[in-house]
Amino acid sequence: MMVFARRAAALLLAATLIAACSKVPGVYVYEKNGQAAAAEPGATDPKTYVADNWSTKIVPTVHAKAVEVTTVAAAIAKDPAAAGKQYGHQAGTGSPYAYMVKGTGTVTDVDTSVPTGPVTVQVGRTKVTIATGPVIAGTAIRDAVGFISFGDFTNQIDYADVANQINAKVKTEVIAKIDLKSLKGKKVDFYGAFSALAPGSVFVVPTELTVAP
Repeated sequence: MMVFARRAAALLLAATLIAACSKVPGVYVYEKNGQAAAAEPGATDPKTYVADNWSTKIVPTVHAKAVEVTTVAAAIAKDPAAAGKQYGHQAGTGSPYAYMVKGTGTVTDVDTSVPTGPVTVQVGRTKVTIATGPVIAGTAIRDAVGFISFGDFTNQIDYADVANQINAKVKTEVIAKIDLKSLKGKKVDFYGAFSALAPGSVFVVPTELTVAP
């Protein structure tokens, strides 16, 4: 009887912990009235969301609100906190500021040996690195535009996948149109976003990248 009681208590504890964890945001899916939220009608699909909003809202927002990258870089160098409040946006408390920027500069290097395909662009005194892939990572565009929030999606996984879907659009809609092999030495115009992850680093994920006339 003692062994049976211990086993029953252990099973009850395990069930209690699982039930509690199911309500931890970003770890397990919320449940309402016994139904998984992911199965609810109207749940936002990340791929569909980005497909619907890329050209109609995401790219136009960056173009409309982007600030000259030299201005943002100088502000960050002077006072990172003040620069963030003036020019950036945070996805949440404690998250790095993300900035929408634009600029025109000369390509000084194209590094295809690195998965992110960094293209170095000299814009005045500011050195900008633009991601060209094949690996486009991070959440810079999602976080910078300011209207995409965690609450719009079922869980943390879907919210993270929105950034992945945006980065996939960057590859197909922006980078695919550029001849990277002939880019060095040319002047380019760009729009995009970067997250202030490392002091002095401006690593832009582009929403537009064109060779200047």
